[in-house]
Amino acid sequence: MTLRMKLYGTPLSGHAHRIVLALSFLGLKAEIVNVNLREGEHHADAFRAINPEGKVPVLVDGDVTIYESTAILTYLGTKYDDGTWLPRDPVLLAEVQKWFIWSASELAPGAARARITKLFGAPFDLVVAQEIGRAFLEKLNRSLDGRDFLVGDRATFADVAIYSYVAHAPEGGLPLEPYPHVQAWISRFEQLDGFVPMPKTPAVAA
Repeated sequence: MTLRMKLYGTPLSGHAHRIVLALSFLGLKAEIVNVNLREGEHHADAFRAINPEGKVPVLVDGDVTIYESTAILTYLGTKYDDGTWLPRDPVLLAEVQKWFIWSASELAPGAARARITKLFGAPFDLVVAQEIGRAFLEKLNRSLDGRDFLVGDRATFADVAIYSYVAHAPEGGLPLEPYPHVQAWISRFEQLDGFVPMPKTPAVAA
């Protein structure tokens, strides 16, 4: 059977893992196309014809192509969700969008960047990335005090956007022990029906 959707990604990308999670939670099937970043496949003409930015993930749904992970979450939630994962209530939707923004402005240059610097030798300032990462983890811990999930009373795409890089923050030298509410949230999230883990890589001491 030919699947309507294709997801271009790589197994160790937290951005791509967001979409793997979203598809699973929504009960959607997609052909997974692994893009070898180490070999530079994302810079090849064939891939840039799909995404001129040369980044993963990319979702192809029939004749529609969407890239940037939170844009893909918005597309999937708007087209295929019943309001469970992407709320229709304007206040709750605004809250989800807030976490989408923080995923790009605070999580990406913090925990995500520390991880790729530690694990893959990316050319970033590890100390600065870890400082940003700790500040975000402190904010997240405060936000989860007394809450099960980030928005409303159940998991939403806000949690999906934040989970992958936070759960794998120790791989960037950011231990999670100082953030008990974050640890409890990770445990709850991983117990959701449809949860799919991202492959772990060896945690590196800070």
